[in-house]
Amino acid sequence: MLKSTLTVALLASISIASAQTDFKPEDTEFYEPIPPVVQTAQHAAPSDALVLFDGTNLNQWVSEKEGNAQPEWTISDGVLTVKPGTGGIRTKEEFEDFQLHIEWKSPEVIKGEGQGRGNSGVFLQGKYELQVLDNDDNKTYVNGQAGSIYKQNPPLVEVRKPEDGWHRYDVLYTAPRFNSDGHLIKRGQVTVLHNGVVVQYNTELQGTTEYIGLPKMVAHGPGPISLQDHGDLVSFRNIWIRKL
Repeated sequence: MLKSTLTVALLASISIASAQTDFKPEDTEFYEPIPPVVQTAQHAAPSDALVLFDGTNLNQWVSEKEGNAQPEWTISDGVLTVKPGTGGIRTKEEFEDFQLHIEWKSPEVIKGEGQGRGNSGVFLQGKYELQVLDNDDNKTYVNGQAGSIYKQNPPLVEVRKPEDGWHRYDVLYTAPRFNSDGHLIKRGQVTVLHNGVVVQYNTELQGTTEYIGLPKMVAHGPGPISLQDHGDLVSFRNIWIRKL
């Protein structure tokens, strides 16, 4: 029986190898559909991106604290800065799978320690926090430092601020999927590059990022990008998103 099986497998492999020799290069080439063209330039959003903040206005955002009111955060010299006490802000538009680029900077005057030092957050779909924090020589729990999925996954490495102080997050996000009954059928995943270094790699989201307690799995559809007011003067610039 074994001999017969090996003989059949050998004949099959010979047949496949013989078929391969009958191929021409053009037999495995195709020319449609043609991918759309995306223009790029240094320090600029890709041509097919939705620019969420270009340094001039908050037309793409609303206040979380005041419903659909205009956010009260400060814009100066092309930079958006948290106005402590006014609450977080979120995008008017909601998203599912996306590529997100955002740059952030810790306050000019360093004060506090641990979670009280340059704290903010980028919430994916308004539910899953990618932590923003002044990491440099600042001891805190590792699943709460910059680059972490808050209270779930610490970053693979700790990335320090560059010379100009501006951090860059590049996020590839796949939303969780739920069936019509609200049951989870596929976990969300996120990959994050922090200043060009991978700190989250296909990380599976365990649920909402809770300050107290375990993650909660809440059925949902598309959601906004939200930025947190944690009482610190954290600044942001050059925010854009591409739907995937």
